[in-house]
Amino acid sequence: MTEKFESLDPATGDVVGTFPVHTADDVNAAVARARGAATWWGDIGYDERGKRLRDWRRLLVRRSDELADLMHRENGKSVDDAVSEVILAIDHLSWASAHARRVLGRHRVVPGVLAMNHTASITYVPYGVVGVIGPWNYPVHTPLGSISYALAAGNAVVFKPSEYTPAVGAWLVDTFASVVPERPVFQLVPGFGETGAALCRAGVDKLAFTGSTATGKKIMAACAETLTPVLIECGGKDALIVADDADLDAAVDATIWGAMYNAGQTCAGVERVYAVASVYDDFVARVTRAAALVQAGTEYGPITMPAQLDVVRRHISDALAHGGRAVVGGQDSVQPPYVQPVVLVDVPEDSAAVQEETFGPTVTIARVKDVDEAVTRANANPYGLGGAVFSAAHGEEIADRLSCGMVSINSVLAYATVPGLPFGGVRNSGFGRIHGADGLREFAWPRAVTHLRYPPPIKALTFRRTPGDVARLKRLVKARWGH
Repeated sequence: MTEKFESLDPATGDVVGTFPVHTADDVNAAVARARGAATWWGDIGYDERGKRLRDWRRLLVRRSDELADLMHRENGKSVDDAVSEVILAIDHLSWASAHARRVLGRHRVVPGVLAMNHTASITYVPYGVVGVIGPWNYPVHTPLGSISYALAAGNAVVFKPSEYTPAVGAWLVDTFASVVPERPVFQLVPGFGETGAALCRAGVDKLAFTGSTATGKKIMAACAETLTPVLIECGGKDALIVADDADLDAAVDATIWGAMYNAGQTCAGVERVYAVASVYDDFVARVTRAAALVQAGTEYGPITMPAQLDVVRRHISDALAHGGRAVVGGQDSVQPPYVQPVVLVDVPEDSAAVQEETFGPTVTIARVKDVDEAVTRANANPYGLGGAVFSAAHGEEIADRLSCGMVSINSVLAYATVPGLPFGGVRNSGFGRIHGADGLREFAWPRAVTHLRYPPPIKALTFRRTPGDVARLKRLVKARWGH
């Protein structure tokens, strides 16, 4: 008998749907089906793929309210937040389908002096079958950041959604099948960690993972057994820097939004703030007043994964035990399944609340002497996903000094809304990129091609070369690069 599991509304506990737990045999069968589908999907070409993806985009637009309601019930986020996420995903799907040929189609390359009798070009070839393991916090936008680009590049996709949001994953797969009914180009394999591990070992040609750093390491180890290339997008502990010339009202609004939006369950959300001493007191006072007006259950939803409540509770307790102060909320803010806003100050840099990803509606604010100290502290964390800088005159200069994959100046998370920009981090935040041209190239491998146009003027790559050929080659090199 097939094992099944229930997906629950995190706010009410109501059953949203029941799904089979896919075994290793089930996953292997899905990948085998995807193999033939990938060949067909790759062969129909950019124009036909683009047409099908545009059809899917139109369907997503027409049924966006339905999808948003499902996300609200299964993930817990507000309907408005869910609508915003669907719109963002649609924008990225549109960009990927519109730009795939330009980015991945044949590119001419200057052959250079030594191969002047050849033409040279690069073409990008889809991997074939791409496995995608998605998260629960943004169950549409985040997995589609890999799925849309992988499909546009010509791959088939086998998708393992989070066990907390399988209904959303099934909805995406079913709607895609309605516009691409011929082959199983996009399939679902619901289940738990064992299902994800099976996908790593099922012979996919590349695997894209979004989730925790600890799980990302396990994914890499499993994929290493078969040298399966991976794209790893893990968490973050993103810092926001407030310079002395910052617009404090804008910085306060961005801090609260970046920290509390989606109940703080955002990998690139704001978890740390470093404000220079000259504006620190005013900034903290403004954040305190504004954050106290934000209410869980109204402005944002519940914590989706029950175990995360323990992490949030532990971080708050550890910060307070080591001398930190809560200017908004505190230990009593954890009210399952919700967490009310928490703003912490005077928290030591080595505490869990500063060093580890909290993934809840909490934020630490630290006083720093100047921007130099802010940059040093921001870069000292083992994560390196995104960041934000608030400065009227020096935003670009400060952003260039941050060791992270993405930075917004005088805003937060703006880089995630630009389809043409790559999304991803460094160090414990992972490697590889989704979105933009880099995201398309993640799902295709480059093939270099040379084409002989006429016989070489100097015979170099043959055993029929003469001493005269070698002498002429040396003179050519000296003339071209010897000055």
